[in-house]
Amino acid sequence: MASIQRRTFLTAGAAAIATTRFPILGANDRINVGQVGIGGRGTDHINYYSSLASESRVAAICDVNQAARERGVAQVKKLGGATPTEFDDMRKMFESKEVDAVSITTPNHWHALAAIWACQAGKDVYVEKPACHNLFEARQMVAAARKYNRMVQVGSQGRSIAHKMKAMELLRQGAIGQVYHARGLCYRRRFSIGHTPDEAVPTGLDWERFLGPAQMKPYSKNKFAYNWHWFWDTGNGDIGNQGVHEMDQCLWGLARGGWPVSVSSLGGKFIWQDDQETPNTQQTTFDFGDAQITFDVRNLPTLPEGTGPVRPNYTGNIFFGDSGFMVVEPNGFQLYKSSVGSSITGEAARGAGAGRAEAYTKTMDEKGVEQAQWETNPHMQNLFQAMRARDYKMLHADVAIGARSAAFCHLANISYRVGRVLKVDQSTGHFIGDDQANALFTRNYREPYVVPAVV
Repeated sequence: MASIQRRTFLTAGAAAIATTRFPILGANDRINVGQVGIGGRGTDHINYYSSLASESRVAAICDVNQAARERGVAQVKKLGGATPTEFDDMRKMFESKEVDAVSITTPNHWHALAAIWACQAGKDVYVEKPACHNLFEARQMVAAARKYNRMVQVGSQGRSIAHKMKAMELLRQGAIGQVYHARGLCYRRRFSIGHTPDEAVPTGLDWERFLGPAQMKPYSKNKFAYNWHWFWDTGNGDIGNQGVHEMDQCLWGLARGGWPVSVSSLGGKFIWQDDQETPNTQQTTFDFGDAQITFDVRNLPTLPEGTGPVRPNYTGNIFFGDSGFMVVEPNGFQLYKSSVGSSITGEAARGAGAGRAEAYTKTMDEKGVEQAQWETNPHMQNLFQAMRARDYKMLHADVAIGARSAAFCHLANISYRVGRVLKVDQSTGHFIGDDQANALFTRNYREPYVVPAVV
């Protein structure tokens, strides 16, 4: 799979590894992290890095919003850290010699450019999912990481969760036979965002810099804070928000490299009459010829397809093989096997046999904050290990993995937006005979916030 990823996501000249001009971290050196973006997820990251105080410290923070920077500084100090340096421009942070790595929790449309700039400045990177905002950016991020010899970990923390790693190992070992179908389920109950008028930019917010690569537009509350997810200029809908986690699991478990032969995505924004542009219901099929992925996104009330009690929010994966199926969920997995002449049999895989973390048994609903930290901390520690070894192959969610998962979300969204089945060129990832779809492979960048053709 690595060779296919290299061919499809890298430009030819990016395979050369640049010699780093920066000191190698010792085993006992604390890693100085610069946090970019102090919204909800950025606040989480400050908590996580602070809880790993023996390995890292938050040395700097950056946000285009003065109020957010002030909250970030106060949070770092409250958690026992020294006062971090403040930046309102990430490029200035990337120039700082006191920063070893940057943690990017901006809106999606900034992920790729911020990561590329960081790589060019010699910084290692933790970038939140989805890795990028469009297909062109997926390729350029990988190229930059390889060219500048940077460790770039994407926030697909499922790759560092013990029971999911065990589940994928069992699939590779043939636990349910030959896997021919992976199903991703993203059932997140959400509600209409309503309408908010254009208005004056709040004091202390640099709206021009917030928009960055996106085209200039008037400020409104719905275009800012969390709801930027639901606008095509800044977000990718729920398939690129929550769904990219389950998409990553689909690709991991199905173990098919390269591009699908075709992609078809249907759905719509039903019931709600509001400012949201992205769908609240979306069904996608990726055809690989000998296997397929089906993926469902639903923000309206939906009955779960997995296991456990009926509840309004359900995310997970189901893998189908010729001798059984496996259900993988946030807190464990279950495996069922069958044989000729018998029905599906077998017990749920539990405890150590399922790779379930014995030290943590609460569900997401019972203890959401602890659950998220339990999932994310090992992922960050994996980045630190790779940084010290200078070996990107140690990363659980190297940028090539994260960019590929994001790319499949983008394939789905493009099919949805043009309203038809798309055939995919296996060598380039572009769409065969469809100029309208290919135009969505990238975006119209706004100077000077341009993802370069040559990184």
